[in-house]
Amino acid sequence: MKHLARTLLVLAPYLLLILLGCQRSSSSSNEDPTRGNISISGAFALYPLCVQWVEEFNKQYPNIQVDISAGGAGKGMADALSGMVDLGMFSREVSQAEVEKGAWFIAVARDAVLPTMNAAHPERQALQERGITRDEFRSIFMDGKITRWQQLGMESTEDIRIYTRSDACGAAAVWAEYLGGEQEDLLGLGVFGDPGLADAVKGDPLAIGYNNVNYVFDVTSRKKYDQLEVIPIDLNSDGAISKEEQVYSSLDNVTQAISQGVYPSPPARDLYLVSRGKPLRPQVRLFLEWILNKGQEMVSGAGYVGLTPDQVQAQRDKLQAE
Repeated sequence: MKHLARTLLVLAPYLLLILLGCQRSSSSSNEDPTRGNISISGAFALYPLCVQWVEEFNKQYPNIQVDISAGGAGKGMADALSGMVDLGMFSREVSQAEVEKGAWFIAVARDAVLPTMNAAHPERQALQERGITRDEFRSIFMDGKITRWQQLGMESTEDIRIYTRSDACGAAAVWAEYLGGEQEDLLGLGVFGDPGLADAVKGDPLAIGYNNVNYVFDVTSRKKYDQLEVIPIDLNSDGAISKEEQVYSSLDNVTQAISQGVYPSPPARDLYLVSRGKPLRPQVRLFLEWILNKGQEMVSGAGYVGLTPDQVQAQRDKLQAE
């Protein structure tokens, strides 16, 4: 009896943990999916759309509190992998290293990064007629071979003032990928966040930068924000912007060009929601299922490109897989 008592005393903590684990499993399986909370952080690119999704989702599920904040794709991935949030907004391809750390993800929409300049740029008309090729953008943003507007055939002898992102973000990574490098290779004055970079370009007549579509175009008017202009990419490198390359007059024209593949990928890209392992909490799964259903109806109006029916089904299958 004494030996049995000692054995039970040693095993007691482990038995308690097993019992508690069973209770948590039972309560999780019986948890009401329409009540609770969800936390989201990450990419500025996906933030405007996610905010709209959350507002509409809460109309149908008012007892689920969703906390959402922007801070860059890098923060979204880090927060998700550490378990600080349920979902991270992510705006570049998920790497194999991130998958090996436990990242699970689904695509939810598509957008693009656009090269920008100040709308009051002294060479605005010439740049819109001429455009800038991929190789020239690389020489500006990475190689440092082009430092003056005059080197692009402009009359201005002023220096090109480059602005880039200071935070780990999908926009910089995708823009750098288009140019053949990584975010760390980009030159320029670092500015935090999409809104910050847009404001920096708006405030400097000789500036050049890049932004996600929704920080260049107003989703209500479908027109470019005041003081901000897109630098058209000379896709065929012929020294002029043809009719087919003139895709920046409105938000709808840009998203159509992204959808049809006229605007290159990268800097067009898929947008993701990521988590540490496949989400098990019923509220999170309900939200993701809603995004792949009702949420897709809102994507175009919000200034993004929606998933194709096949893509939607593939994401549903991934969510429902054992």
